[in-house]
Amino acid sequence: MTWKPGDRPSAAASMIRVDQAGEFGATRIYEGQLAIMGQRSAMARKISAMALQEERHRAFFDKMIVERGVRPTILQPFWDVAGFALGAVTAAIGPEAAMACTAAVETEIDKHYEEQLIALGDSDPELSAAIREFQAEELEHRDTALANGAEDAPAYPLMSAVIRLGCRVAIATAKRI
Repeated sequence: MTWKPGDRPSAAASMIRVDQAGEFGATRIYEGQLAIMGQRSAMARKISAMALQEERHRAFFDKMIVERGVRPTILQPFWDVAGFALGAVTAAIGPEAAMACTAAVETEIDKHYEEQLIALGDSDPELSAAIREFQAEELEHRDTALANGAEDAPAYPLMSAVIRLGCRVAIATAKRI
């Protein structure tokens, strides 16, 4: 199946597109954080472990895009820069801000994945199983961030609200564009 301008994506295709974009963005956030924090600290090792899981999630959705002929988002270059910048800026503020970023992003991703699972029902067992597995790992990331000082970040409520809003905008945009 080849995508043509004006085609309306199926619900599953839209999910795959937005999930691939989100996982790509997550890898870029962690790359930005590690570029500032380095690789040696205990916090950097935690971030690196979460980044490896995000890479595996992204690889799954990359494969699904190819196998199912899903058009990726045309905003990928923007997510590339924005994700790295978000990671770098939060890490520059401090480790707690980096963790606040993770907690905020993963809170929204949990909600997003839950909505997808409800919408999918039993219609796509392969996609549902992956989303369920990845959702559990995203919740682990959120819990790790909260256990490592996310709520101690400067202006945590504001930072969390802004990042969560950005995630919701990114999700809504990547579904369509």
